[in-house]
Amino acid sequence: MPVGSDARLLVLLGLRLGGFVEADVITERYGLADGVADEVLAAAAADGLARRRDGRVSGWSLTGEGRTELERILAAEVDAAGTRDVVVGAYERFGPVNKELLATCTAWQVRDEGSGALNDHTDPAYDAEVIARLADLDGVAQPICAELAAALERFAGYSSRLSGARARVEQGEHDWFTKPMIDSYHTVWFELHEDLLATLGIERSSEGSR
Repeated sequence: MPVGSDARLLVLLGLRLGGFVEADVITERYGLADGVADEVLAAAAADGLARRRDGRVSGWSLTGEGRTELERILAAEVDAAGTRDVVVGAYERFGPVNKELLATCTAWQVRDEGSGALNDHTDPAYDAEVIARLADLDGVAQPICAELAAALERFAGYSSRLSGARARVEQGEHDWFTKPMIDSYHTVWFELHEDLLATLGIERSSEGSR
C-alpha cells in the first residue's frame, strides 16, 4: 500500500509546485476535504511559512522559512516510510528522460534552433514526428510515475495528468504540449521534476553538478 501524506505536507508542497496558487487548486489536486487547505494555510501564515497576496492576481506562496520546513517534513516522510531508495531510483531514471523531454518541447516550439524559426504548425509531418517523440518519452515516464505512486500516494496524479495532456496533443490541441498556466504536458512534467527535487532536498540550480 502506498504511504499517505498529511494535509500540512500536501498544502505546503502544493505551494512549492504551483508557485502562487489558491487553496481550491491544492484541494482539488490532492483530494482534500473542503476547508482543510484554508485551515492549513492560515496556520502556515501565522507561523511565517506562507504568505498571501490579494489584488488583481491573488494567491498563496511559500516563504523561505516555508520552503525549509517543507523540505524537512518531506525528508522525514520518506525516511519514516522507507521509500527513499524508491524515490532516488525514480529520480535517477527521470534525469535522462528529462533532457529528452526538454529537447522535444523545444522542437515543438522552434523548427530550426539555428535560425530561431518558430514552428507554426503548418507542416503536419513535422508535428507528427515530434508528437511521436513525446509518445515514446511518455512510455518511459509512465512506469516511473507508477513506481512512485506505489510508494507514496501523493505521486498518484502524475500518470493520468501526463497521459491526459498527451491525448489532447494527439487530438490536435496544440496548447496541451507546452503552454503554461494549464495542465499541459510540460507543466505537469515540470511539477513532477520539482516534486522529486523537493522530496530529495536537491536544489534545481545544483542539479547538474550531481
